[in-house]
Amino acid sequence: MAIKLEGAFEVVRSPEQVYEFLVDPNKFAPLLPEFRGMSMQDPNHFTVKVNVGVSHIKGVAEVKMELAQVDRPKRAQYKGQGTVAGGNVTFTAGFDLSQVNGGGTKVSWQGEAQVFGRLASIAGGLLEPLGRKNVKKLIDGLQAALTQPEPQAAVQPDAAQTSTQQN
Repeated sequence: MAIKLEGAFEVVRSPEQVYEFLVDPNKFAPLLPEFRGMSMQDPNHFTVKVNVGVSHIKGVAEVKMELAQVDRPKRAQYKGQGTVAGGNVTFTAGFDLSQVNGGGTKVSWQGEAQVFGRLASIAGGLLEPLGRKNVKKLIDGLQAALTQPEPQAAVQPDAAQTSTQQN
């Protein structure tokens, strides 16, 4: 069973700032609905654990993720593959970035998921509404995170000031 979704939103951050957020798994992965944890294999490969619940099928899915396509600061695309209780899922999530007037960014996103196995046959009609709900949660979380001001680097006191304060 295939589920395809797409949409767009605008934020005040620059395309470079949005791109940096999207390609950082430590910032992006926790926005996944029902996120439980993550382990990094390398900067482009990581595994996330998410809670899954469809009808009476419940469990934890391990999803192997790859940052498959990058074009700074215009595009980022993730691909994922996982085993869910009673089935398998593969998906892609792409983000195209373009600058808008005033220095902000338009984020055009597209996603596609394929669900195979017993899960698809048992939960068939429930998967698309559940998929839409979870994608909405992800996009709402992403939009909210990108609306927050970017954290500023902490200012370290000058070394000369530090030594005089200790005397």
